[in-house]
Amino acid sequence: MKKTKYITIFSKKKKIELNTDSILYIIMRRDKAEIHVAGNKIYETWSSLCSLRELLGDEFIQVHRGCLVSAMAIHDITDKVNLINGDSLDYTIRKKKLLIAQFRSKQKRIVSSFIKDDCPVTEEEYRRYYSSFDHLPFAFADIEMIFDEEKRAVDWIFRYGNPALAKLEKLPLEQLIGRSFGSLFSNMDSKWLRSYERATLYGESLEMMDYSPEIDTYLKVICFPTFRGHCGCILFDISEIKYVQNSSDAETARMLYFGK
Repeated sequence: MKKTKYITIFSKKKKIELNTDSILYIIMRRDKAEIHVAGNKIYETWSSLCSLRELLGDEFIQVHRGCLVSAMAIHDITDKVNLINGDSLDYTIRKKKLLIAQFRSKQKRIVSSFIKDDCPVTEEEYRRYYSSFDHLPFAFADIEMIFDEEKRAVDWIFRYGNPALAKLEKLPLEQLIGRSFGSLFSNMDSKWLRSYERATLYGESLEMMDYSPEIDTYLKVICFPTFRGHCGCILFDISEIKYVQNSSDAETARMLYFGK
């Protein structure tokens, strides 16, 4: 398994240790470096980009003279470097092909380094590991992401689910466990996939409320990293409250959840 790596910085006269996996990008503001980390936190430090690049290592890409970006934080590169948290960064356009090649190469290497010897192997091992989740009143699943040849998430497999999940998904557990979501629901909505990818690859814990067309249900979903290449999902059905018309799916879900 990949070892956790930390760097030490001084920000506002405080010594801070940062997990490099939590760092999204670093951008220079004159002589100060702004370190943007998961959870919308920003740390300022008097460090040069060169010194930070040496500390961070090979998993970061310099997209222009004053900006370093984690390869795992990049969603795609268009006319901007688009990050998994929704931020977009400028880059040196003439280096677009090189940046795309670096981005894909680094992500492939990182994803390929996932070692699964710390996680259950068989369905029975998953059931034993998550036995305390069996009788929870809300749905829970452990899912394993599926990556394509470019090492980008394209689907996920249910490795564990409790009875509440079967009720929510409207399928028996024996049809869910070990199957990919795409093989069960042909109308898979990519918004869930992108969030689960963020939790899996970047260690983020995310909370979403939106409409799921696959099961025709409004959901509140909390996802968080579990094993390498996996994430856990807690799901709540919020669609039983009266539907509010003339609103976007996400906004309607929020209105339903808060009882408005």
